[in-house]
Amino acid sequence: MIERELWSTISVPHAPEVVWAAVTDWSRQGEWMLGTRVWIAGGGGDRPGSELAAFTGVGSLGVLDTMRIEVWQPPEKCSVRHTGALVRGTGGFVVEPDAAGGSRFRWWERFELPTVFAVGWPLAAPAVEWGLRRSLRSFVAFCRNYESERGKR
Repeated sequence: MIERELWSTISVPHAPEVVWAAVTDWSRQGEWMLGTRVWIAGGGGDRPGSELAAFTGVGSLGVLDTMRIEVWQPPEKCSVRHTGALVRGTGGFVVEPDAAGGSRFRWWERFELPTVFAVGWPLAAPAVEWGLRRSLRSFVAFCRNYESERGKR
């Protein structure tokens, strides 16, 4: 087993509470996360032990990622354990206030790869990193819309 880690950080011009609410709106993650649909598979999705599932792909061709929330510290930190047959490891995000009244949002993944897959990691990593960065740029726009929607309620 070999571990590989990815981190990506982006500034979001919204308060940490807005960023937290937007990123933990699991059923809407597909609106900003590239090619991914997320749902709560068990528990409320808002505490340790809750289970999440994500399908990343096109049509029926893709990867199912099952997860269990391990750390839940609103509005600052969430981490999950990937429990699927193919996707294993940990991941999560941290939301920190910045000096301008917005937030710094950091997403990380630590993959546990069987040695046979680790050989292909140098080829796959750039695509995974690109997808993560693109998704986070979309997340900034999603937060803008999310905050306006919350204000209308």
